[in-house]
Amino acid sequence: MKVAVIQMVSGANVQANLQQALELLQSAAQAGAELLVLPEYFCLIGQRDVDKLAIGEQEGSGPLQQFLSETARRLGVWLVGGTIPLRNASHLEARVSNSSLVYSPAGACVARYDKIHLFRFDNGQERYDESQVLSAGHLPVTFDLPSQDGHTWRIGLSVCYDLRFPELYRAYAQAGAHVMLVPSAFTHTTGQDHWEVLLRARAIENLAYVAAAAQGGLHDNQRQTWGHAMLVDPWGLVLAQRAQEAGVVMADFDFAALSACRGRLPALQHRVL
Repeated sequence: MKVAVIQMVSGANVQANLQQALELLQSAAQAGAELLVLPEYFCLIGQRDVDKLAIGEQEGSGPLQQFLSETARRLGVWLVGGTIPLRNASHLEARVSNSSLVYSPAGACVARYDKIHLFRFDNGQERYDESQVLSAGHLPVTFDLPSQDGHTWRIGLSVCYDLRFPELYRAYAQAGAHVMLVPSAFTHTTGQDHWEVLLRARAIENLAYVAAAAQGGLHDNQRQTWGHAMLVDPWGLVLAQRAQEAGVVMADFDFAALSACRGRLPALQHRVL
């Protein structure tokens, strides 16, 4: 199964972001990718965190969801929409969920994952607190992808800061996941020291492929994201990556190679705790 993760440098103009995403997705589909993954906040990295509230949609309707559905159907691919802001059903709080939606080649939304762990960081110069505008999710989510290679791949969903919490990915491994997705917008400060280490660790400890789309560059709000969108195999080897700026990162995920890796080192069967 050929997998593509998209790297972007999203800004404050939603339509410009969608156009950039479409061009990159078309390029990936033309190159034969079957599963395409957009980065976190592909639709908007605004001047302020609260800008997400203005474009929040109800689940099942809205221009962002329409874009994802129509693009998946038109390109005939499985499309993971990075994240988009979805409004809470209660309307009682000024927050949105940071939601990763999965669309089938028919354009149907087959899975929704709400980011569970909300990022907070303060080093005296950079300050982030996603809980000010986001509501946390609570449930791990997987979906099954019947691939053109004849295998059905089970795929676990996560977003960015979730990467620091290995118990989520172990739960996916226990649920039979073969691939873990990590659409992200890692800061340059944390990413330069932790990004690759954490991605490779999640792959190694769960003997699973990891696909990490990313934001990578200087955004309109002067935030610098780390980039390095990458694909990692179950042995922890980086199959492909892109350092900075917009582009497509692709590699083939081999079901037989994954099975062989798990057979050689049956660590998932050796768990005690």
